[in-house]
Amino acid sequence: MPSDAVLYQAAALCLTYPDDDLIARLPLLREAAPQLRAFTDHAAVTPRRELAAHYVRVFGRGNRHSLYLSRWHDGDPRRVGMCLVRFQEVYHRHGLEFSGEEPPDFLPAVLECTARTGDTGLLTEYRDGLERLRTRLTGYGTPYAGVLDAVCAALPTATPEPRG
Repeated sequence: MPSDAVLYQAAALCLTYPDDDLIARLPLLREAAPQLRAFTDHAAVTPRRELAAHYVRVFGRGNRHSLYLSRWHDGDPRRVGMCLVRFQEVYHRHGLEFSGEEPPDFLPAVLECTARTGDTGLLTEYRDGLERLRTRLTGYGTPYAGVLDAVCAALPTATPEPRG
């Protein structure tokens, strides 16, 4: 199992809608992924209703903090379908079936796939988008920025292409 698998799985949970399951797991997430303590501590003391309303304000459809990675990569709505097929292919290649309620480019789903497989390919491919999302979340002043900080910090650094 990759060394950052626990972080990726914990981040996936933190970036989902804050339901009873997330609230029940906060103590475990706090201990398992210390990089996320600022978020888990905040979520633990924030009333669930307030936490849910904040999540919707931050990540609701049509805002500038999309958790759908294909929207950060291309911007051309005509090519989003091709991007979604690519995500499905990566899941399939690892023997995972994506059957979530969200499209396959939903960041928590990608983080969970990464945690299970150790394949950081999709996250590194969309790193620029993750960095833009992280910057926007930081500017917005939301505790979710800390989750993206930890994810981006854990990603492998890009290796320069050899010049020939």
